[in-house]
Amino acid sequence: MTSGEALWTLRREIASDTSIGSALVTELLDVMMERDWPAGDLFRTQLAYEEAIVNAIRHGNRCHPDKTVTVEMTCDGDRATIQITDQGEGFDPSAVPDPRQDELLDAPGGRGMLLISEIMSEVSYNDLGNQITMIKIKGDDPPTDDDEEEED
Repeated sequence: MTSGEALWTLRREIASDTSIGSALVTELLDVMMERDWPAGDLFRTQLAYEEAIVNAIRHGNRCHPDKTVTVEMTCDGDRATIQITDQGEGFDPSAVPDPRQDELLDAPGGRGMLLISEIMSEVSYNDLGNQITMIKIKGDDPPTDDDEEEED
């Protein structure tokens, strides 16, 4: 930790219920605000978390009432890490087709993973494919269309 701020941590095991899962991110966002994270980082972190928790509950656990999701989050002054693990069979993230392909533009699915990879600083999956780890580095904003226009 380069900021000198204490590491905040949270670990919860929750039921496969999207309303419970969605509420947890508020605690992380509160800590990020206390540590003066930019509003854009807060928005991107919340959006990525929402996508990942819904994927874990709906696709991983298939909303099964006897299955749980483990959410682990840490934050210091410079880095927020979110790890979400479901009890599903997992999947191969590399096998998910790019939803930007012409033939897939109208097809459902795959957009959440793409969005997460675009707005977070680092994203990785475990070998089984039932755990995602997302890292947001303070001030690490993805390039915007405006940035690309300025380069021309």
